[in-house]
Formats: sequence, C-alpha cells, structure tokens
Amino acid sequence: MIIDRDKIADFCQVLRDGGQKVVFTNGCFDILHAGHVRYLNKARSFGDCLVLGLNTDSSVRRIKGPSRPINSELDRAEVAGALKAVDYVVLFDEPTAEALIRQVHPDVYVKGGDYTIETLPEGQIVLGYGGRVELVNLVEGRSTTNVIAKIKGEK
Repeated sequence: MIIDRDKIADFCQVLRDGGQKVVFTNGCFDILHAGHVRYLNKARSFGDCLVLGLNTDSSVRRIKGPSRPINSELDRAEVAGALKAVDYVVLFDEPTAEALIRQVHPDVYVKGGDYTIETLPEGQIVLGYGGRVELVNLVEGRSTTNVIAKIKGEK
C-alpha cells in the first residue's frame, strides 16, 4: 500500500499506538532481484511491519545518473509493495531519508552492509531517539547495476 508522504507520520504513529514495531528502510529498488527480496525479507524480520521509503524518479537520477531509473516511481512502488515483506511504501525526493526518518520515527532502521553507522546520517537520528539500526549483508553479485550490465551484454 502506498501512503502519501504528508500522512506517513500520523499513519506510523497509529501503528505504534497499536503496539506494532515499525521497521523502515529506503532505496531506489529499480529492477527488483533476489538480493532485494532477501534484503527486504531480512528487514521485515526485525519488526511487525515494514515501511519502504522509495526514491522518486528525480531523486534516482540525481543519485544514479540520467539513464536511471529504468522503471518509474509508481511502477517501482507497485512492484515493491506487492512483495510479502513490504507493508507500506512512501515516496521521497530528498538525497537522503533523514527528513522521512523523522516523520516515520521507526523502531528499527535497516540499511545494507555497504554502510556503517558512521556513514549513515539517518542512523544517527534513529539512535538519537533510542531506536535501533540494523545493517544487513548484501547478496554478493546481486545488484541492479549488474542486471543492467548483463542486459547490455557487458557481463
């Protein structure tokens, strides 16, 4: 289910008031692959519901370059939201999810193991209010960049 950005804070508060442990992660999730599925399943295992912050198309272009994303933000939201592990999707346009983290106020924030607590500004926010940060190992050889290279015949 896609939740409007302007409603996400109240929505997540209702979840927490109902006794649910809210888990949050974020990213582009352009071409879904097994690495994404395993990552999202692991993220979901840390709580009762998983909120996925999904980069908008313009945000992905700023991060990944002009040829990305391959799939539009609404298509990416629909596909990611259809996964069993993902309960809610919210779009964000900023370069980092710091403002969105302040709105969602998750009990647990999850990111890939290519980050560290020191290089993760969102993590500092979560730790600051007593939440938990989990870094999940990435699946070797599984990435959207690798999928695109294979399609182009580069690998």
